[in-house]
Amino acid sequence: MNFYVMTLFPDMINNAMSESITGRAIKSGYINVNAVNIRDFADNKHNRVDDYPYGGGAGMVMQAEPVYMCYKHICEKIQSTKPLHVVYLTPQGKTFNQKMAAEYAHEENLIFLCGHYEGIDERVIEEIVTDFVSIGDYVLTGGELPALVMMDTISRLVPGVLNNCISAYTESFSENLLEYPQYTRPENWRGKSVPPILLSGHHKKLAEWYREQSVIRTALFRPDLLKKAELTEKEKELVDKVVRHGEQI
Repeated sequence: MNFYVMTLFPDMINNAMSESITGRAIKSGYINVNAVNIRDFADNKHNRVDDYPYGGGAGMVMQAEPVYMCYKHICEKIQSTKPLHVVYLTPQGKTFNQKMAAEYAHEENLIFLCGHYEGIDERVIEEIVTDFVSIGDYVLTGGELPALVMMDTISRLVPGVLNNCISAYTESFSENLLEYPQYTRPENWRGKSVPPILLSGHHKKLAEWYREQSVIRTALFRPDLLKKAELTEKEKELVDKVVRHGEQI
């Protein structure tokens, strides 16, 4: 998986992605992160890439040409015969979710375009962008944080990135259910004990407990997800009970 990030702040991308799981994945060669500075493609001595908007208004707008030349540079580097996904991080886009992450994880190359100021000249967006994606209904100073969120999520689904290859598919949202609660040593902590089932070693009962706890947790904290989850009749009855009694269950 090769990530290319068109940005004004490449250090922000490189520093964050070089840590933790993604950092190890880069060192092991499972993913590559290429942060390309849009300023390198400015045609003036001050590397300025923004200007006043036509029609007036507050703030500045990123110019089309540096963004376009940055994109062309990346395309020449990739030299792919397949169509490339260029993801523009914008409030106008579809809200990013786990299903989208799984789809993107099948791609060999992904390009992210990070905007700043009051936005980017619409003409270059029309020319190069294929995907419009948002990570939520709030305003950020730029597209770098959303790009990092997406790359982190997608990376976890790339084979080899996680030590446990099943981890990514048993976590929250994998089946429109939240993940079950987790415990580790000591067995007793400040008067609270680990649920006995987790000490049983009975794999079938453990699997049933995990599923039941995921359903309960989702019903309590994210009932909206259950509309898309595939539940058995028994699980639907469990959801009804949770709705009626709340945390008492």
